[in-house]
Amino acid sequence: MRQFYLIYSKAQTLSAEFQLSWSHYLMLMRISNENERKFYEIESIDNNWSLRELQRQFNVALYERLALSRDKVGVKKLSEKGQIIQTAQDTLKDPYVLEFLGLPEETKYSETELERGLIEKLEHFLLELGKGYTFVGRQVRFTFDDKHFRVDLVFYNRLLQCFVLIDLKIGEISHQDLGQMQMYVNYYDRFVKLDNENKTIGIVLCKKKNDTLVEITLPENNEQIFASKYETVLPSKKELRQLIES
Repeated sequence: MRQFYLIYSKAQTLSAEFQLSWSHYLMLMRISNENERKFYEIESIDNNWSLRELQRQFNVALYERLALSRDKVGVKKLSEKGQIIQTAQDTLKDPYVLEFLGLPEETKYSETELERGLIEKLEHFLLELGKGYTFVGRQVRFTFDDKHFRVDLVFYNRLLQCFVLIDLKIGEISHQDLGQMQMYVNYYDRFVKLDNENKTIGIVLCKKKNDTLVEITLPENNEQIFASKYETVLPSKKELRQLIES
């Protein structure tokens, strides 16, 4: 109780500040970094996280993973306003953490098995994707010039008002993978999305990513095609914090 008083005694209004359960605050008080703690408070309230979900998001280092893609001003905003979704970059993570699949890091599995696991754990995957995502379909087919193509996973983000296409790769990403995703995105932009919807986002989710290859393959003003790693085990918070500091 003394620790609770020391941390939260400066709250201006009790009704505005204390919207979580006592169990939530017991968990939050263990977070020593004030900015990180404030971020999880805001996200817990905004997303109505259960204690279990708060613990998972902390354990998979959501704050650190979002902070990695932001400058100092952006990191400060995380602690003041939480995660604000306005552009495609705002919703991206690198890496995505898929520990809920129960796949050991060195286990061999196919892209089909990975996809099946994500569908079976769709609620968990939607939480990992973040705010605003709704599921559209799996292996969604489209055809032109008598040729058939399939997008592994199709989502729609209500906040960005656009389709989000995800292609799964169990190995290292290649420039062909990015080119294929560009074709998928172009098709959706020209033949699927409505006039009042925003441009389609494509994410190649891979086990290994070559940042230089991605940077050279994609245009400098790219705002639609992205590549992110995925991890099947919990990341080291210490390593992520070291990356932020560097």
